[in-house]
Amino acid sequence: MIASGQAGFDVSAGFATNGFGASSPGGYSLVAALVCEVVMTFMFLMIILGSTDKRAPAGFAPIAIGLGLTLIHLISIPVTNTSVNPARSTGVAVFAGGASISQLWLFWVAPIVGAILAGLVYKCFCSEK
Repeated sequence: MIASGQAGFDVSAGFATNGFGASSPGGYSLVAALVCEVVMTFMFLMIILGSTDKRAPAGFAPIAIGLGLTLIHLISIPVTNTSVNPARSTGVAVFAGGASISQLWLFWVAPIVGAILAGLVYKCFCSEK
């Protein structure tokens, strides 16, 4: 209801969908979008894993996670409209259709790759031995 309250609102015009090329807010390429989404997801998971580790100070995880996600959005909104979450990407793509659906694969693959890399790196370098 809020979005449709704007004169001329059209859900098929994008509606905060993720994209690359012509669908990117800044016109970034497929490779740039892929690297951005993998790196941002990787960093987000490293923040989550580090701040929720039993060795981290108790009670500060929400602050670290929230500020980290804010920074990730500030960096990557101009590139892809920020995904780091396949469910977020899928929800708006279903409403917008078209190119958003055809590019959705990247916004599933990149977060999965970023999350796997973060898990491996955290296990190798940050786990207790």
